[in-house]
Amino acid sequence: MPDSPPSPQPIPEKVRHLVIVLGDQLDDHAAALQGFDAAQDVVWMAEVAEESTHVWSSKQRIAVFLSAMRHFAEHLRQQGLPVHYTRLDDTGNPGTLGLALDQAITALNPVALILTAPGDWRVLQSLRATAAAHQMPLELRDDTHFFSTVREFAAHAKGRKQLRLEYWYRELRQKHGILMDGTAPAGGQWNFDADNRASFGKAGPQDLPPPTRFAPDAITQAVLALVQARFASHPGRLNSFGWPVNRAQALVALQAFIAQRLPLFGQYEDAMWSGEAWLYHSHLSCALNLKLLNPREVIAAAEAAWCAGQAPLAAVEGFVRQILGWREFVRGIYWTQMPGYLDLNALDAQAALPAWYWTGDTDMACLKDAITQTLEYGYAHHIQRLMVTGLYALLLGVRPQAVHAWYLSVYVDAVEWVELPNTLGMSQFGDGGLMASKPYAATGKYIQRMSNHCQGCRYDPAHSTGDKACPFTTLYWDFLIRHEARFEKHPRMALQIKNVARMDVTAREAITQQAEAHRQTQL
Repeated sequence: MPDSPPSPQPIPEKVRHLVIVLGDQLDDHAAALQGFDAAQDVVWMAEVAEESTHVWSSKQRIAVFLSAMRHFAEHLRQQGLPVHYTRLDDTGNPGTLGLALDQAITALNPVALILTAPGDWRVLQSLRATAAAHQMPLELRDDTHFFSTVREFAAHAKGRKQLRLEYWYRELRQKHGILMDGTAPAGGQWNFDADNRASFGKAGPQDLPPPTRFAPDAITQAVLALVQARFASHPGRLNSFGWPVNRAQALVALQAFIAQRLPLFGQYEDAMWSGEAWLYHSHLSCALNLKLLNPREVIAAAEAAWCAGQAPLAAVEGFVRQILGWREFVRGIYWTQMPGYLDLNALDAQAALPAWYWTGDTDMACLKDAITQTLEYGYAHHIQRLMVTGLYALLLGVRPQAVHAWYLSVYVDAVEWVELPNTLGMSQFGDGGLMASKPYAATGKYIQRMSNHCQGCRYDPAHSTGDKACPFTTLYWDFLIRHEARFEKHPRMALQIKNVARMDVTAREAITQQAEAHRQTQL
């Protein structure tokens, strides 16, 4: 007979360190677990309602976190670590991380707390406040999951008039020897973005590999039932749930991407197609952000595929840039700019988020497809987020904090350190250009070029006024008119503003009126 699983390690009578493990820190090698002594230390984990309700989290997002947490706690127990774990449905669950930690400190009376730096400013402040209330030492350790520290990013940023991804990305490539040929970039250039902008053409994507999905086991099934019962009114659905929720599954997903999708990832990374959620993207951001995968092993696997001739350099560089470049860059922005960053609204956008962002009930084909997919899977790829749902909100003039709350709510990979700068900064230009050098503003013709959405849509991207006018095109010109003074001397927007300046008064008024009429139907 096979050996039976080890019995759970009992909680020590005298606790030295209460080691806090949060829901996005599911890593054996997390800094907080270094030096752990099972004879006198205890892992503390807690599921609390606040983490699902401080924004109106989707069912898919809640289920991913809870299932992954429960799997990791079980893994730690099997390794012989004592774990103090509070479930969402436990009697006496106080509902917030701060109060749950308060209960644990009172019950276990540790000498000190240890915590890997969280990915959310709000969570860090809550845990610090609880520790201070107990006069309990809290040791905050660097998150070694990343290639860089926040201090290193701050040093990079010091004295620069502008922060740009490209320079930080190059610095990290050189420091860590990734895709390098001696001191020069592999292939003779740092960035192959120009090679990675193809659309699928009229025939659409061909022979797409199936997505790597995982049937829910007993732990996940229990979580799905709990989420459906406890958060029935929350957005989204659970019937398609298949995300990796433990390290073994995450490794399978990584291997499948490298073998099946990476070779064409770069070429089609900006393309969209109706009804095709997965395309050639990695679907690894959730596992990375939960820390089930380490970015070093992900990048090493991609680089090895290139070295073996299994994937072109342009695809591998584009993928590496997303992880080594954007992921490290946005984390630096978040932690050097918080807490004030959350309140920024450089364009003074004040409109409410349309209610159909929570249902997908809109007659704009691209938005309907992206939002329906998002609610079904908790997932959309970066162009759907930036150039469909994000672009529409930017042009409509939605308050960036409302857009941020939606993105944080609906996507399974959303942790605030990565989601907030990407949404408020890059997508909504709420930070006035700290993250991105210009607003990502475009007409409906961009979506027409990169997808088939416009073929079945009642709107025509070529029209800015009239019954067939595409709301993206109308709102684009209205956006430029409203912000003409702000961007007329902007080095990357001046040409677009000159096109506005050439419009006669009648044309400008027609666009403004059409835009306002559209807003009235959406808000």
